[in-house]
Amino acid sequence: MANLRDVRLRMRAISQTLKVTRAMNLISTSKLRKGRRVLEDTEPFFTRIQKTMCDILEGAETVESPFLKPATAGTGAAAGAAKVSEAKALGAKRSAVLAVTSDKGLAGGYNANIFREVNSLCETLSHPLLILIGAIGYRYFVHSPHVILENFSFRSRLPDMEDAKEIADYIISQYLWGMFDEVHIVYTHMYSAVKLLPRRRQILPLDAGKLQEEITRSGQEKRVELRFEYLPSEKEVFDALAPLYIKGIIYGCLIESYAAEQSARMAAMDEASKSAEEMLGTLNISYNRARQAGITQEVTEIVGGSAALG
Repeated sequence: MANLRDVRLRMRAISQTLKVTRAMNLISTSKLRKGRRVLEDTEPFFTRIQKTMCDILEGAETVESPFLKPATAGTGAAAGAAKVSEAKALGAKRSAVLAVTSDKGLAGGYNANIFREVNSLCETLSHPLLILIGAIGYRYFVHSPHVILENFSFRSRLPDMEDAKEIADYIISQYLWGMFDEVHIVYTHMYSAVKLLPRRRQILPLDAGKLQEEITRSGQEKRVELRFEYLPSEKEVFDALAPLYIKGIIYGCLIESYAAEQSARMAAMDEASKSAEEMLGTLNISYNRARQAGITQEVTEIVGGSAALG
């Protein structure tokens, strides 16, 4: 009887866990759909900003901006001097790494992949400084030797533009102030519902060549024959658009990471549900065998007692 009671308790606990995993699976599915829909709705706006920035760089002879790499500010002797200056200061270059993690666990290897990618990136940088998004990332990197500048948390909700603006304003202000010389972001790119891989990209300083490559990769045509007039100047228009573009990059990475997190949690909860069902099946068989053994023993005792009395 004690064995039957233990099996029943285990079956009850696994049944309750199964209900939780199924509910979390449904919740993650709903959040995944919402995140992908928001990303698709906002992507054209920031693509247009990116295209306008490339138009400015293509149409203007020189655009000197703190958001651009020094080598792109000119050619010839100016570019050579910029490269020499950059080479001299290479040993003192400080890099900020923006790591996007989750605020909750139970998402499979979602956060572990980000940790490995951030550690791999920090090994290639001379003075890495971490800017963390998500409570899980802070719990992990607080025990690492890397310096943490700031930590942001959204409490597991869908990030909005205000959240991206807060992060972008902090990064831009620290970058212009000189706290770091470049900014990298590490997030999870969602190739498909089952293929989630960490990705890194440099968001500051901006590279005109990479901007044009991204536009070409997206299938948009290059408008080389069109020339625009910018008021008051190309530099001021560019400096006004650059923060919007950086905010758009961060927002897109946050939404894509959010969708990838929900997809990873959905897959993890699906696997957990399958494991719970298998355990319930095994325990059900054990319970029936123990129950049948108990009934057989009771019948045997009754028959033996009847025979003794007869």
